[in-house]
Amino acid sequence: MKDFSTDPSAVVRSTDWMQQGNCRDTNPAVFFPSDGAGVERARAVCVNCPVAAQCLEYALALHIDHGVWGGCSERERRRIAKRRRLEAERRAS
Repeated sequence: MKDFSTDPSAVVRSTDWMQQGNCRDTNPAVFFPSDGAGVERARAVCVNCPVAAQCLEYALALHIDHGVWGGCSERERRRIAKRRRLEAERRAS
């Protein structure tokens, strides 16, 4: 399997992985909740998804601000992105 954390653009170039997601037969509205209970409902779909890592990397690479992707909320994705930026800055210095 491709390591999307080292090559996040790979997940954007091919979206074939989307057909393998647990969400493929779920109403998309589930993944754009308005409250915490809705986030938990979306995460329940993602919890054993075989392509959750690709889904998360897709959202991070495209800077998707809304919804639950790869089992992570908007806030969680912002934290991941910030942590990665800081780690990259530390490696560069």
